[in-house]
Amino acid sequence: MQTFIYMVRHGDSPKNRNERTRGLTENGYLDAQRVTAILADEGIDVVASSPYIRSILTVQALAQQINKEVLVYEDLKERSFSSEENRVADDELIPLLEKSFMDSNYTLKGGESNADCQKRAISVLLELLDNYQGKKVVIGTHGAVMTLLMGYFDSNYGLEFLHSTSKPDIYKMEFMGKEFVNVQRMWDIEADN
Repeated sequence: MQTFIYMVRHGDSPKNRNERTRGLTENGYLDAQRVTAILADEGIDVVASSPYIRSILTVQALAQQINKEVLVYEDLKERSFSSEENRVADDELIPLLEKSFMDSNYTLKGGESNADCQKRAISVLLELLDNYQGKKVVIGTHGAVMTLLMGYFDSNYGLEFLHSTSKPDIYKMEFMGKEFVNVQRMWDIEADN
């Protein structure tokens, strides 16, 4: 049975310290409206999200449009890079990601490895594929988590792919049962300019 998973990376978010409570910038809200418009005619059945506010806000209007609640899954949260839920500075994040994609078990003290993040997030994706066979499911997510989920099915989705994504971004993944068939980018990067 054909199932579609729409990975929706969250929109632009202010660079404040707390990862969990960061919302969207003005541009992030505008882009969330574009996400809703792009997916409006897809026949979405279910909207799920990371518990982080920026992810929920990016898909919330879409859920309201189809008269559904956003299903929040703790295990879809962004990778924990350290023991605290504070944002890692960009100049620290790039080398951390490089090491993490070279060694999937690499982590900072108190943090989470790519392997651990992928394991918890893939359990949710497989549950969604079980529970919503034949449906169209949106997942509000984060860059690293999206890359790890897609990389579980196709190793071509790694660090280079992550660096090529935008905020927001949309990837439509097609499954036959739990077998990954195809992926299509739906976000028009040219419209960003």
